[in-house]
Amino acid sequence: GNFAKGAGEGSSAKVQTRPAPAEPWPGPEGPEGWRLSPSHFFRCTPRVLRPRSLSFTPFQQLPSLGPHTTPRSPPSLPWQGLGPQGRAVASARPHTHGGCCPQAEQPKVLSAVEDRMDELGAGIAQSRRTVALIKSAAVAERERVSQLFAEAAAALQGFQTQVLAFIEEGEAAMLGRSQGDLRRQEEQRSRLSRARQNLSQVPEADSVSFLQELLALRLALEEGCGPGPGPPRELSFTKSSQAVRAVRDVLAVACANQWEQLRGPGGNEDGPQKLDSEADAEPQDPDSTNLLESEAPRDYFLKFAYIVDLDSDTADKFLQLFGTKGVKRVLCPINYPESPTRFTHCEQVLGEGALDRGTYYWEVEIIEGWVSVGVMAEDFSPQEPYDRGRLGRNAHSCCLQWNGRSFSVWFHGLEAPLPHPFSPTVGVCLEYADRALAFYAVRDGKMSLLRRLKASRPRRGGIPASPIDPFQSRLDSHFAGLFTHRLKPAFFLESVDAHLQIGPLKKSCISVLKRR
Repeated sequence: GNFAKGAGEGSSAKVQTRPAPAEPWPGPEGPEGWRLSPSHFFRCTPRVLRPRSLSFTPFQQLPSLGPHTTPRSPPSLPWQGLGPQGRAVASARPHTHGGCCPQAEQPKVLSAVEDRMDELGAGIAQSRRTVALIKSAAVAERERVSQLFAEAAAALQGFQTQVLAFIEEGEAAMLGRSQGDLRRQEEQRSRLSRARQNLSQVPEADSVSFLQELLALRLALEEGCGPGPGPPRELSFTKSSQAVRAVRDVLAVACANQWEQLRGPGGNEDGPQKLDSEADAEPQDPDSTNLLESEAPRDYFLKFAYIVDLDSDTADKFLQLFGTKGVKRVLCPINYPESPTRFTHCEQVLGEGALDRGTYYWEVEIIEGWVSVGVMAEDFSPQEPYDRGRLGRNAHSCCLQWNGRSFSVWFHGLEAPLPHPFSPTVGVCLEYADRALAFYAVRDGKMSLLRRLKASRPRRGGIPASPIDPFQSRLDSHFAGLFTHRLKPAFFLESVDAHLQIGPLKKSCISVLKRR
């Protein structure tokens, strides 16, 4: 509707941009019997332009439903224009937009609203089912995990009970034997003491009594003839700590590996898609992942040069050191001072300084014999027996071995032969960021890759990259655990004539630790 400028003016009505608040009428009924309520004036919003979307005018052409509704065809009101206080009021005449009847569009709009509400209802129901499914799955998974943790704790508790019982049984058995021997020796000493005392109290004139006591003393002396049993060579129950340590290490490595695989796909919202794309782009050969070129310049690796000095406190007594750079295996033991870090069963020696981050590169010259070069965990016990203490025969070390005929790599007791020919100079590159250890043959300033050891990333669905390669499977399951320790350069001289030298590097290459 339009607003009139004034009641007595003949000019056209001037449109206002905002309707004035309705004022109460003096009476409930207007002229000619029209009954209007103030709420109608709030709803009569003036229109200047054609609306973008359909809207319904407040005064629709509907049958009269009561005293507050307008007639189907209201006449012209001579009093429309100003209210009793001079404010413009809306016309009671129905208003149409461009000749289009809004009532004809109402069924379409209502139908569209109903359809949209049905769609939203279906979506809400689906979302509620999804939320319920997520909650129920999380509850079920939490229960399964709790049950599995309880079973694992029960298994560890059972193992602990068995180990403690084994210690108690071993202690009781050895204590029984030792205490029995102790009692027998004390009783024998007491009898000898009494017989000697009795013999000393016999008068010299009583030869018969003297002979009797002398005979009793001789019998007591012969009763326990010979030295008593010595201490046991080995306490069997002292091996318990080694067994528990092995279980702890395996459990720690398994937990670390499984946690990596668990959080890998779900690290962030884009994690699964990102990992899938990386897996698609990943080559099939695990050794070609993130590799440099097979023929790379040596100068590139010299940027990561690490100066290795041999630690004399770790050298086995059958190893002779030449300064801090050379070592040779000898037949006669060398009288080194006692050291808790010295190897006692394996002809091995470690480098000084522990490595725990960054990239390191060093070179070794194989002069003669069977030689193994690699890394070993700083906290690995040097008193381990020969079968478990050698480089690459445990989960705490790995190495490249030259056995006089060919190269091979060792880790956790498994060997992987390499087809490459002999190279007197071998480069070792330790990459903490990638958790990788690479061995190179160095010839004429060129680096030729021998083998890069690294755990391969599982494919989609958890399928390992090399399911039929036992050595790579061992790397996938245990190699990442090696990098949870601080590592040291390690060297194992297997044959009696083995001899190696730490390779010379450029003088400008200083220790990475000092550079940091």
